[in-house]
Amino acid sequence: MDVLRPPLIRIGGRVYRKNLIQEQTFAREEEEDFYAGPGDCTDEPCGAFVVEETERGFQCRVEVPSPLYKYIIGKKGETKKRLEAETRTSISIPKPGVEGEIVITGQHRSGVTSARTRIDVLLDSFRKKQPFTHFLSFALNQPAVQERFLQFKEQVLEKCSKDHGVSSSLFQNPAKLHLTLGTLVLLNEQEIQKACDLLQRCKEDFVDQVTGGQPLTVEVAGVEYMNDDPAMTDVLYAKVRMKDGSDRLQMVADQLVERFVASGLMLKEWDRVKLHATVMNTLFRKDPTEERNNTMTGKSSFKERESFNGQNILKLVTS
Repeated sequence: MDVLRPPLIRIGGRVYRKNLIQEQTFAREEEEDFYAGPGDCTDEPCGAFVVEETERGFQCRVEVPSPLYKYIIGKKGETKKRLEAETRTSISIPKPGVEGEIVITGQHRSGVTSARTRIDVLLDSFRKKQPFTHFLSFALNQPAVQERFLQFKEQVLEKCSKDHGVSSSLFQNPAKLHLTLGTLVLLNEQEIQKACDLLQRCKEDFVDQVTGGQPLTVEVAGVEYMNDDPAMTDVLYAKVRMKDGSDRLQMVADQLVERFVASGLMLKEWDRVKLHATVMNTLFRKDPTEERNNTMTGKSSFKERESFNGQNILKLVTS
């Protein structure tokens, strides 16, 4: 961990740095032989899934995205073998890259239930470590907003380009301006469809009721930084509020996130959605030497984020 870039935590609407005494790192995540031990799971049937009785005993099916198969198999198949031996079951896993169900079979219901519970623990643990693939957001790329954003960009580059770290590559693409509600890890077409279906149900259940079936008119005004030191800014965002002063946009955002969290498609991060539109982000920064070096070596490189001094930008907007 870089002591100059500790993790950030949110308290009372502000973000503070958290200095850690010790940080553990785990190498070779994909080959990690992580499993729930015998004492970690109950052998009693669980109402969250169905264990079917068959002519040869009992069976349970688990829908698992193919990218997660490797975590059930483990290094050299050790995790799968251990699960089968300790629960006295047989676990059938589709071939890599082939979407399907993992099938657990055994002569005893308790063994099948235990194996299923342990697999659920494994999947939950490793799913949380996957990088997000999609995000839930409100589009904010109307022509008038894009035009104002480009004016803001032009002013910043004209008056603040000499400030530390400020460059044109930090700015969001005007066509991609949005309000992020949350991120999702959707690992196959079935999960993507599940998210789409849920979004449609949300529209029918409460979005149309809150909005009256009409577009919400918002006002984008002012900018704020995402950390506690404007001289070392990584994210600068535009503040958004309802033009009529109501909290309808916040209500829709909070209820959408609540539904997606309840469905298991999204992890809960905050008690309330922070409505913001990112306009500058150091993750967008382009290194002119990086593309050339990567082309020569054939490898991708990781470069630590370089913060920018946003003090004059904040003064420019408020003046």
